[in-house]
Amino acid sequence: MHKAHDVGVSKHIGKYSDAIEAVPGLRWLHTSGTPGLADDGRLPASIEEQTRLAWRHIFSVLASAGMSKADLVKVTTWLTSADLVPAYVKVRSELLGDIRPAFMLSIVSGLIRPEVLVEVEVIAAAK
Repeated sequence: MHKAHDVGVSKHIGKYSDAIEAVPGLRWLHTSGTPGLADDGRLPASIEEQTRLAWRHIFSVLASAGMSKADLVKVTTWLTSADLVPAYVKVRSELLGDIRPAFMLSIVSGLIRPEVLVEVEVIAAAK
């Protein structure tokens, strides 16, 4: 249902695809920016914990739509410091495995709350 179009840029940077093509007739799911909040509203201090929780929420919303990480087309991530990139990418890679959606990561001066270190937004498509 998805076809990667790699032109050679991503292989020099990370584990993602330069572009993903989805076939016609699929259902599309767009998420909001998702921070790594615990179920009780607590926000862990570490980027690793926030990343795991953000992705747990993303996986939950995918499941609620009858989708999985295999249906990811595009991932957009915002981090509040370039120093957080290696830890974020390590956790994301562990969680996504061989899944290689199109990926964008931006460093921003702040997110919804000062203690939020990461937000993840995805686009997915499935039958």
